[in-house]
Amino acid sequence: MAGSKLPMNKTTKRLLGLGSLLLMTLLCVAFSFTGKDDFDMARQEILLRKIGHEVLLYSGDSTSRVMPVQKIAENEYQLRFENEFSFQPDSLVKAISSALAKDNLANDYIVNVLNCGGNSVIFGYAIFKNKKDNIMPCSGRKQPKSCYVINLKFKSQGLSMPSKGYLIGGIPLLAFIGFVISMSGKSRKNTVVNSSAPDNSFKIGNIIFNPARRQLHSAGMITELTLKENKLLLIFARSPNEIIERSRLQKEIWEDEGVIVGRSLDMFISKLRKKLEHDPAIKLVNIHGKGYKLEING
Repeated sequence: MAGSKLPMNKTTKRLLGLGSLLLMTLLCVAFSFTGKDDFDMARQEILLRKIGHEVLLYSGDSTSRVMPVQKIAENEYQLRFENEFSFQPDSLVKAISSALAKDNLANDYIVNVLNCGGNSVIFGYAIFKNKKDNIMPCSGRKQPKSCYVINLKFKSQGLSMPSKGYLIGGIPLLAFIGFVISMSGKSRKNTVVNSSAPDNSFKIGNIIFNPARRQLHSAGMITELTLKENKLLLIFARSPNEIIERSRLQKEIWEDEGVIVGRSLDMFISKLRKKLEHDPAIKLVNIHGKGYKLEING
């Protein structure tokens, strides 16, 4: 009969109800995330500027300004100063540790002091929750008055309180996803990971590298790659057994962030090595003074 409506079955009603719950959850997260994130960033910037202020005070300068804090990489920030200053390494360590002790960032961080004109590290040290792992070079030599910047790199602290709030708020979302997965469970059981190299993948030794999914497939094992690890390996995979210059790697990986950080490159190369070490036919070799090379034997 014209104008009549078909009755909804139970599955359709459930899907509509869970869909509405999902929509409400996403709206709540969207409205709450920006405000809390902005607040945390502002709070962190104040803490870092306080560190800069303490460093200047220890150097005997109570009038110069601490310039706006710059974020130069993930969990890494740079302090810049209006005027030149001198510093005693011991005093710098004390100023920074004293400021961080009042916050939950007191453990697991790296500090590097660099000249304004270059990337050479004048003084640096690393602090860890396990104090036996601390790296503290000779700190007794007073550094002359010059233009310095201070880079602070923090280890990820895991779930913060706001993040936990989002996780709890996302329980309805997880319930919806679980329902969808359970509905398609039978078809998923018949799905097998294709270990052969698809068109957009690379065979590196005995490893299949899938850049689209940021994954390494080896002997039935899947290893996930971070965004930067994936970019690095893609450059090497396109030019195996060839030397890739450091400057090229830095430019292609960090150019979109506006700042090139040499030490970050070494860190990501080290992480990438560990994820490739399962295949003895692959070596990520440091070519001194030039760059790196992905050596593939066999």
